[in-house]
Amino acid sequence: MSSITNIQENNDSSKATRLLFNRYFSSEIAYSSSQVDSVIGFFRKRGFDELAAISVSTILLQQAKADGVNVNSLLDTLEGFDKVKLSTLVTAILNANRSKLSKLGYKAEVNYDKVEARNILY
Repeated sequence: MSSITNIQENNDSSKATRLLFNRYFSSEIAYSSSQVDSVIGFFRKRGFDELAAISVSTILLQQAKADGVNVNSLLDTLEGFDKVKLSTLVTAILNANRSKLSKLGYKAEVNYDKVEARNILY
């Protein structure tokens, strides 16, 4: 057996950083299963794929918990949205919760009935 008694702790500047990243994935966020199922079901009913519905639901649940809003009342307000408004809202929510280096966009349909088309001859 070794009997080293004069061991000093290394107090370098990276200690706080190491402690932060050692606990990074240890915090738990709990949601009731009825909330999770209702949010995923809401988006599945509106034509979202399973993976897309889960991804959007995860971010919506996190944002609702951070804002202190009941997620079921939030879904009630989203009930009257048509597909375009819902897609715009989901895009805004996803953009708010992703890196500032990239943003999601969507293609807007152009209505050529209201655009005047001209042929110019030289």
